[in-house]
Amino acid sequence: MDYKKSKAPINTVTRDLATLWEQTGNIYKSVVIIGKRANQIGVEIKQDLNKKLAEFASYNDSLEEVFENREQIEISRYYEKLPKPSLLATQEFLDGNVYWRDPNEPKNEEA
Repeated sequence: MDYKKSKAPINTVTRDLATLWEQTGNIYKSVVIIGKRANQIGVEIKQDLNKKLAEFASYNDSLEEVFENREQIEISRYYEKLPKPSLLATQEFLDGNVYWRDPNEPKNEEA
């Protein structure tokens, strides 16, 4: 997923609590769902960044020889400008793009 195209704000935003618990009926459940999704997003972003930076890895043990790679710097800047995973997860939750279920609640079996 291209997180740069997300409508999530880059800076922290104050949220209305009533909008957060509308979907679940419980603010704490909503926060747990958002937190778990933020962890998933963080792992995805980290794996993507590591994959892109692995192309530039040099396996020299020489500490004297440090050089700048312009492409590597641009990739790093791109990821620095992305919204935080918690902001992305909150926006996804408010937009209704997060699937969640409570394993403790009985399933509604309709046949």
